[in-house]
Amino acid sequence: MEFHVVDEVESTSDGARLEDLAPEPLLTRDYETRPALVYERLRERHGPVAPVDLLGVPAWLVLGYRESLQVLQDDAGWPKGLENWRARTEGRVPADWPLGPSLEVNHVLIQGGPGYPRLRGAWDTALRPFQDPRHPQAKRLKAAVTGYADELIGLLAQGGRTGNADLSAQFSRPLPLMAASHLLGFPGSQGDDALMDMWRVLDAGPDAEPALARLLVTLSELAAAKREKPGDDFPSHLLAAHPDLTVDELARELFMLLGMTSDHVGILISNTVVEVISGEGDGGVRQTLSAGMVRETMNRVVMRKPPLVNFVPRFAAADTPLGDYTIHAGDPVWVSSAAAHADPLFAGQMTPGSSSISSRAHLAWGAGPRQCPARELASTIAAAGVSRIVERFGHLELALPVDQLPWRSSPFMRGLRSLPVRYELSGTFVPRPVPAEAPADGVPEAQDPAVKRRSSLWRYLTGLIRSGD
Repeated sequence: MEFHVVDEVESTSDGARLEDLAPEPLLTRDYETRPALVYERLRERHGPVAPVDLLGVPAWLVLGYRESLQVLQDDAGWPKGLENWRARTEGRVPADWPLGPSLEVNHVLIQGGPGYPRLRGAWDTALRPFQDPRHPQAKRLKAAVTGYADELIGLLAQGGRTGNADLSAQFSRPLPLMAASHLLGFPGSQGDDALMDMWRVLDAGPDAEPALARLLVTLSELAAAKREKPGDDFPSHLLAAHPDLTVDELARELFMLLGMTSDHVGILISNTVVEVISGEGDGGVRQTLSAGMVRETMNRVVMRKPPLVNFVPRFAAADTPLGDYTIHAGDPVWVSSAAAHADPLFAGQMTPGSSSISSRAHLAWGAGPRQCPARELASTIAAAGVSRIVERFGHLELALPVDQLPWRSSPFMRGLRSLPVRYELSGTFVPRPVPAEAPADGVPEAQDPAVKRRSSLWRYLTGLIRSGD
């Protein structure tokens, strides 16, 4: 059974404006450590839609599953595009608002207006060969991801066939970055440096700003190279579908794909691995997941712990009742998939053994006409990574109790900071030797494409290897 909006929600508010409601801050310490409790507190006070303060800027947070679908399925009534934001147009959004930079890059995830349909159509066309399993590009991508997974596990095995590892830093995060590099058609070690800069940007540390500047330059150079000499990769297919894209516009689209694929997929892999390990309670990975069940396990995971917890904002096209409030034209509305999945009216029908709602009813990839265009691509990469872990490890257990795993939260994403595990490799897995970067005989490293592709990333991962006790 699927949820669909069949009628409008009746508003019971007095029509008070968002800016007059004195909304409470959302991004607090409680939100960092216990977001579910924050969502429930807001739900108790306000119902399925709540006014919140996002680092000094008021917005509506949609907590209800039904109301979330109402917004996501009506692109005309709730459009994207910062030009629709009344407070921003009136100069009431601070120029130094911390969330501003992430929303100002006008790519397919953010864009509204008349140019969006053509851009989205180009995305769908360009991604189709890589998402449809019948196409050779999709087969090559899956084979590459499987190979990358084996390389990462083989590198980890340098610490011994049994040992300790941070499976997030040493597998879940680098794997989708390596897959994205393949998809974008990076030449040589240029992609390696870009992956490390993307990692720094996502971590939002002190070196994030210079890393972002370098990354945008690198992506602009890549975009210019693909315009000059197209290949069988995503940038070239996107240009073929939308030849009018400028180099800067193409670079922004590549930035979005690289960022969303890496963070979203990396979190999904880690969360699914935790489910695999802790779900059965015996630590035996190979017995926990039967063939063909990886996707279903991922669906269950994103129902409870979606990587993308809050979507980028939409804006009311006209005064519209939603939940217990009237949302005025131009108000920003943030749909919270994490809160919607926990909505008692929805979650109550997802009890164990219940078949009233499919596990595919989750909102992890959005819904409606603007559902994530790369959802199948991301799912394929994540499923391939989890499957390789199931196959390559004979035993895997958490090094911390599941309720003590460290989490990182942002206004958009929520994932594990680290995934400490104790492992034992399967007896059937024989890792391939990882070649050194500078052979002693002086033969150039370019002879081995695998070596040529990486430098800083592989040095970083090598430094994380820990031997068993």
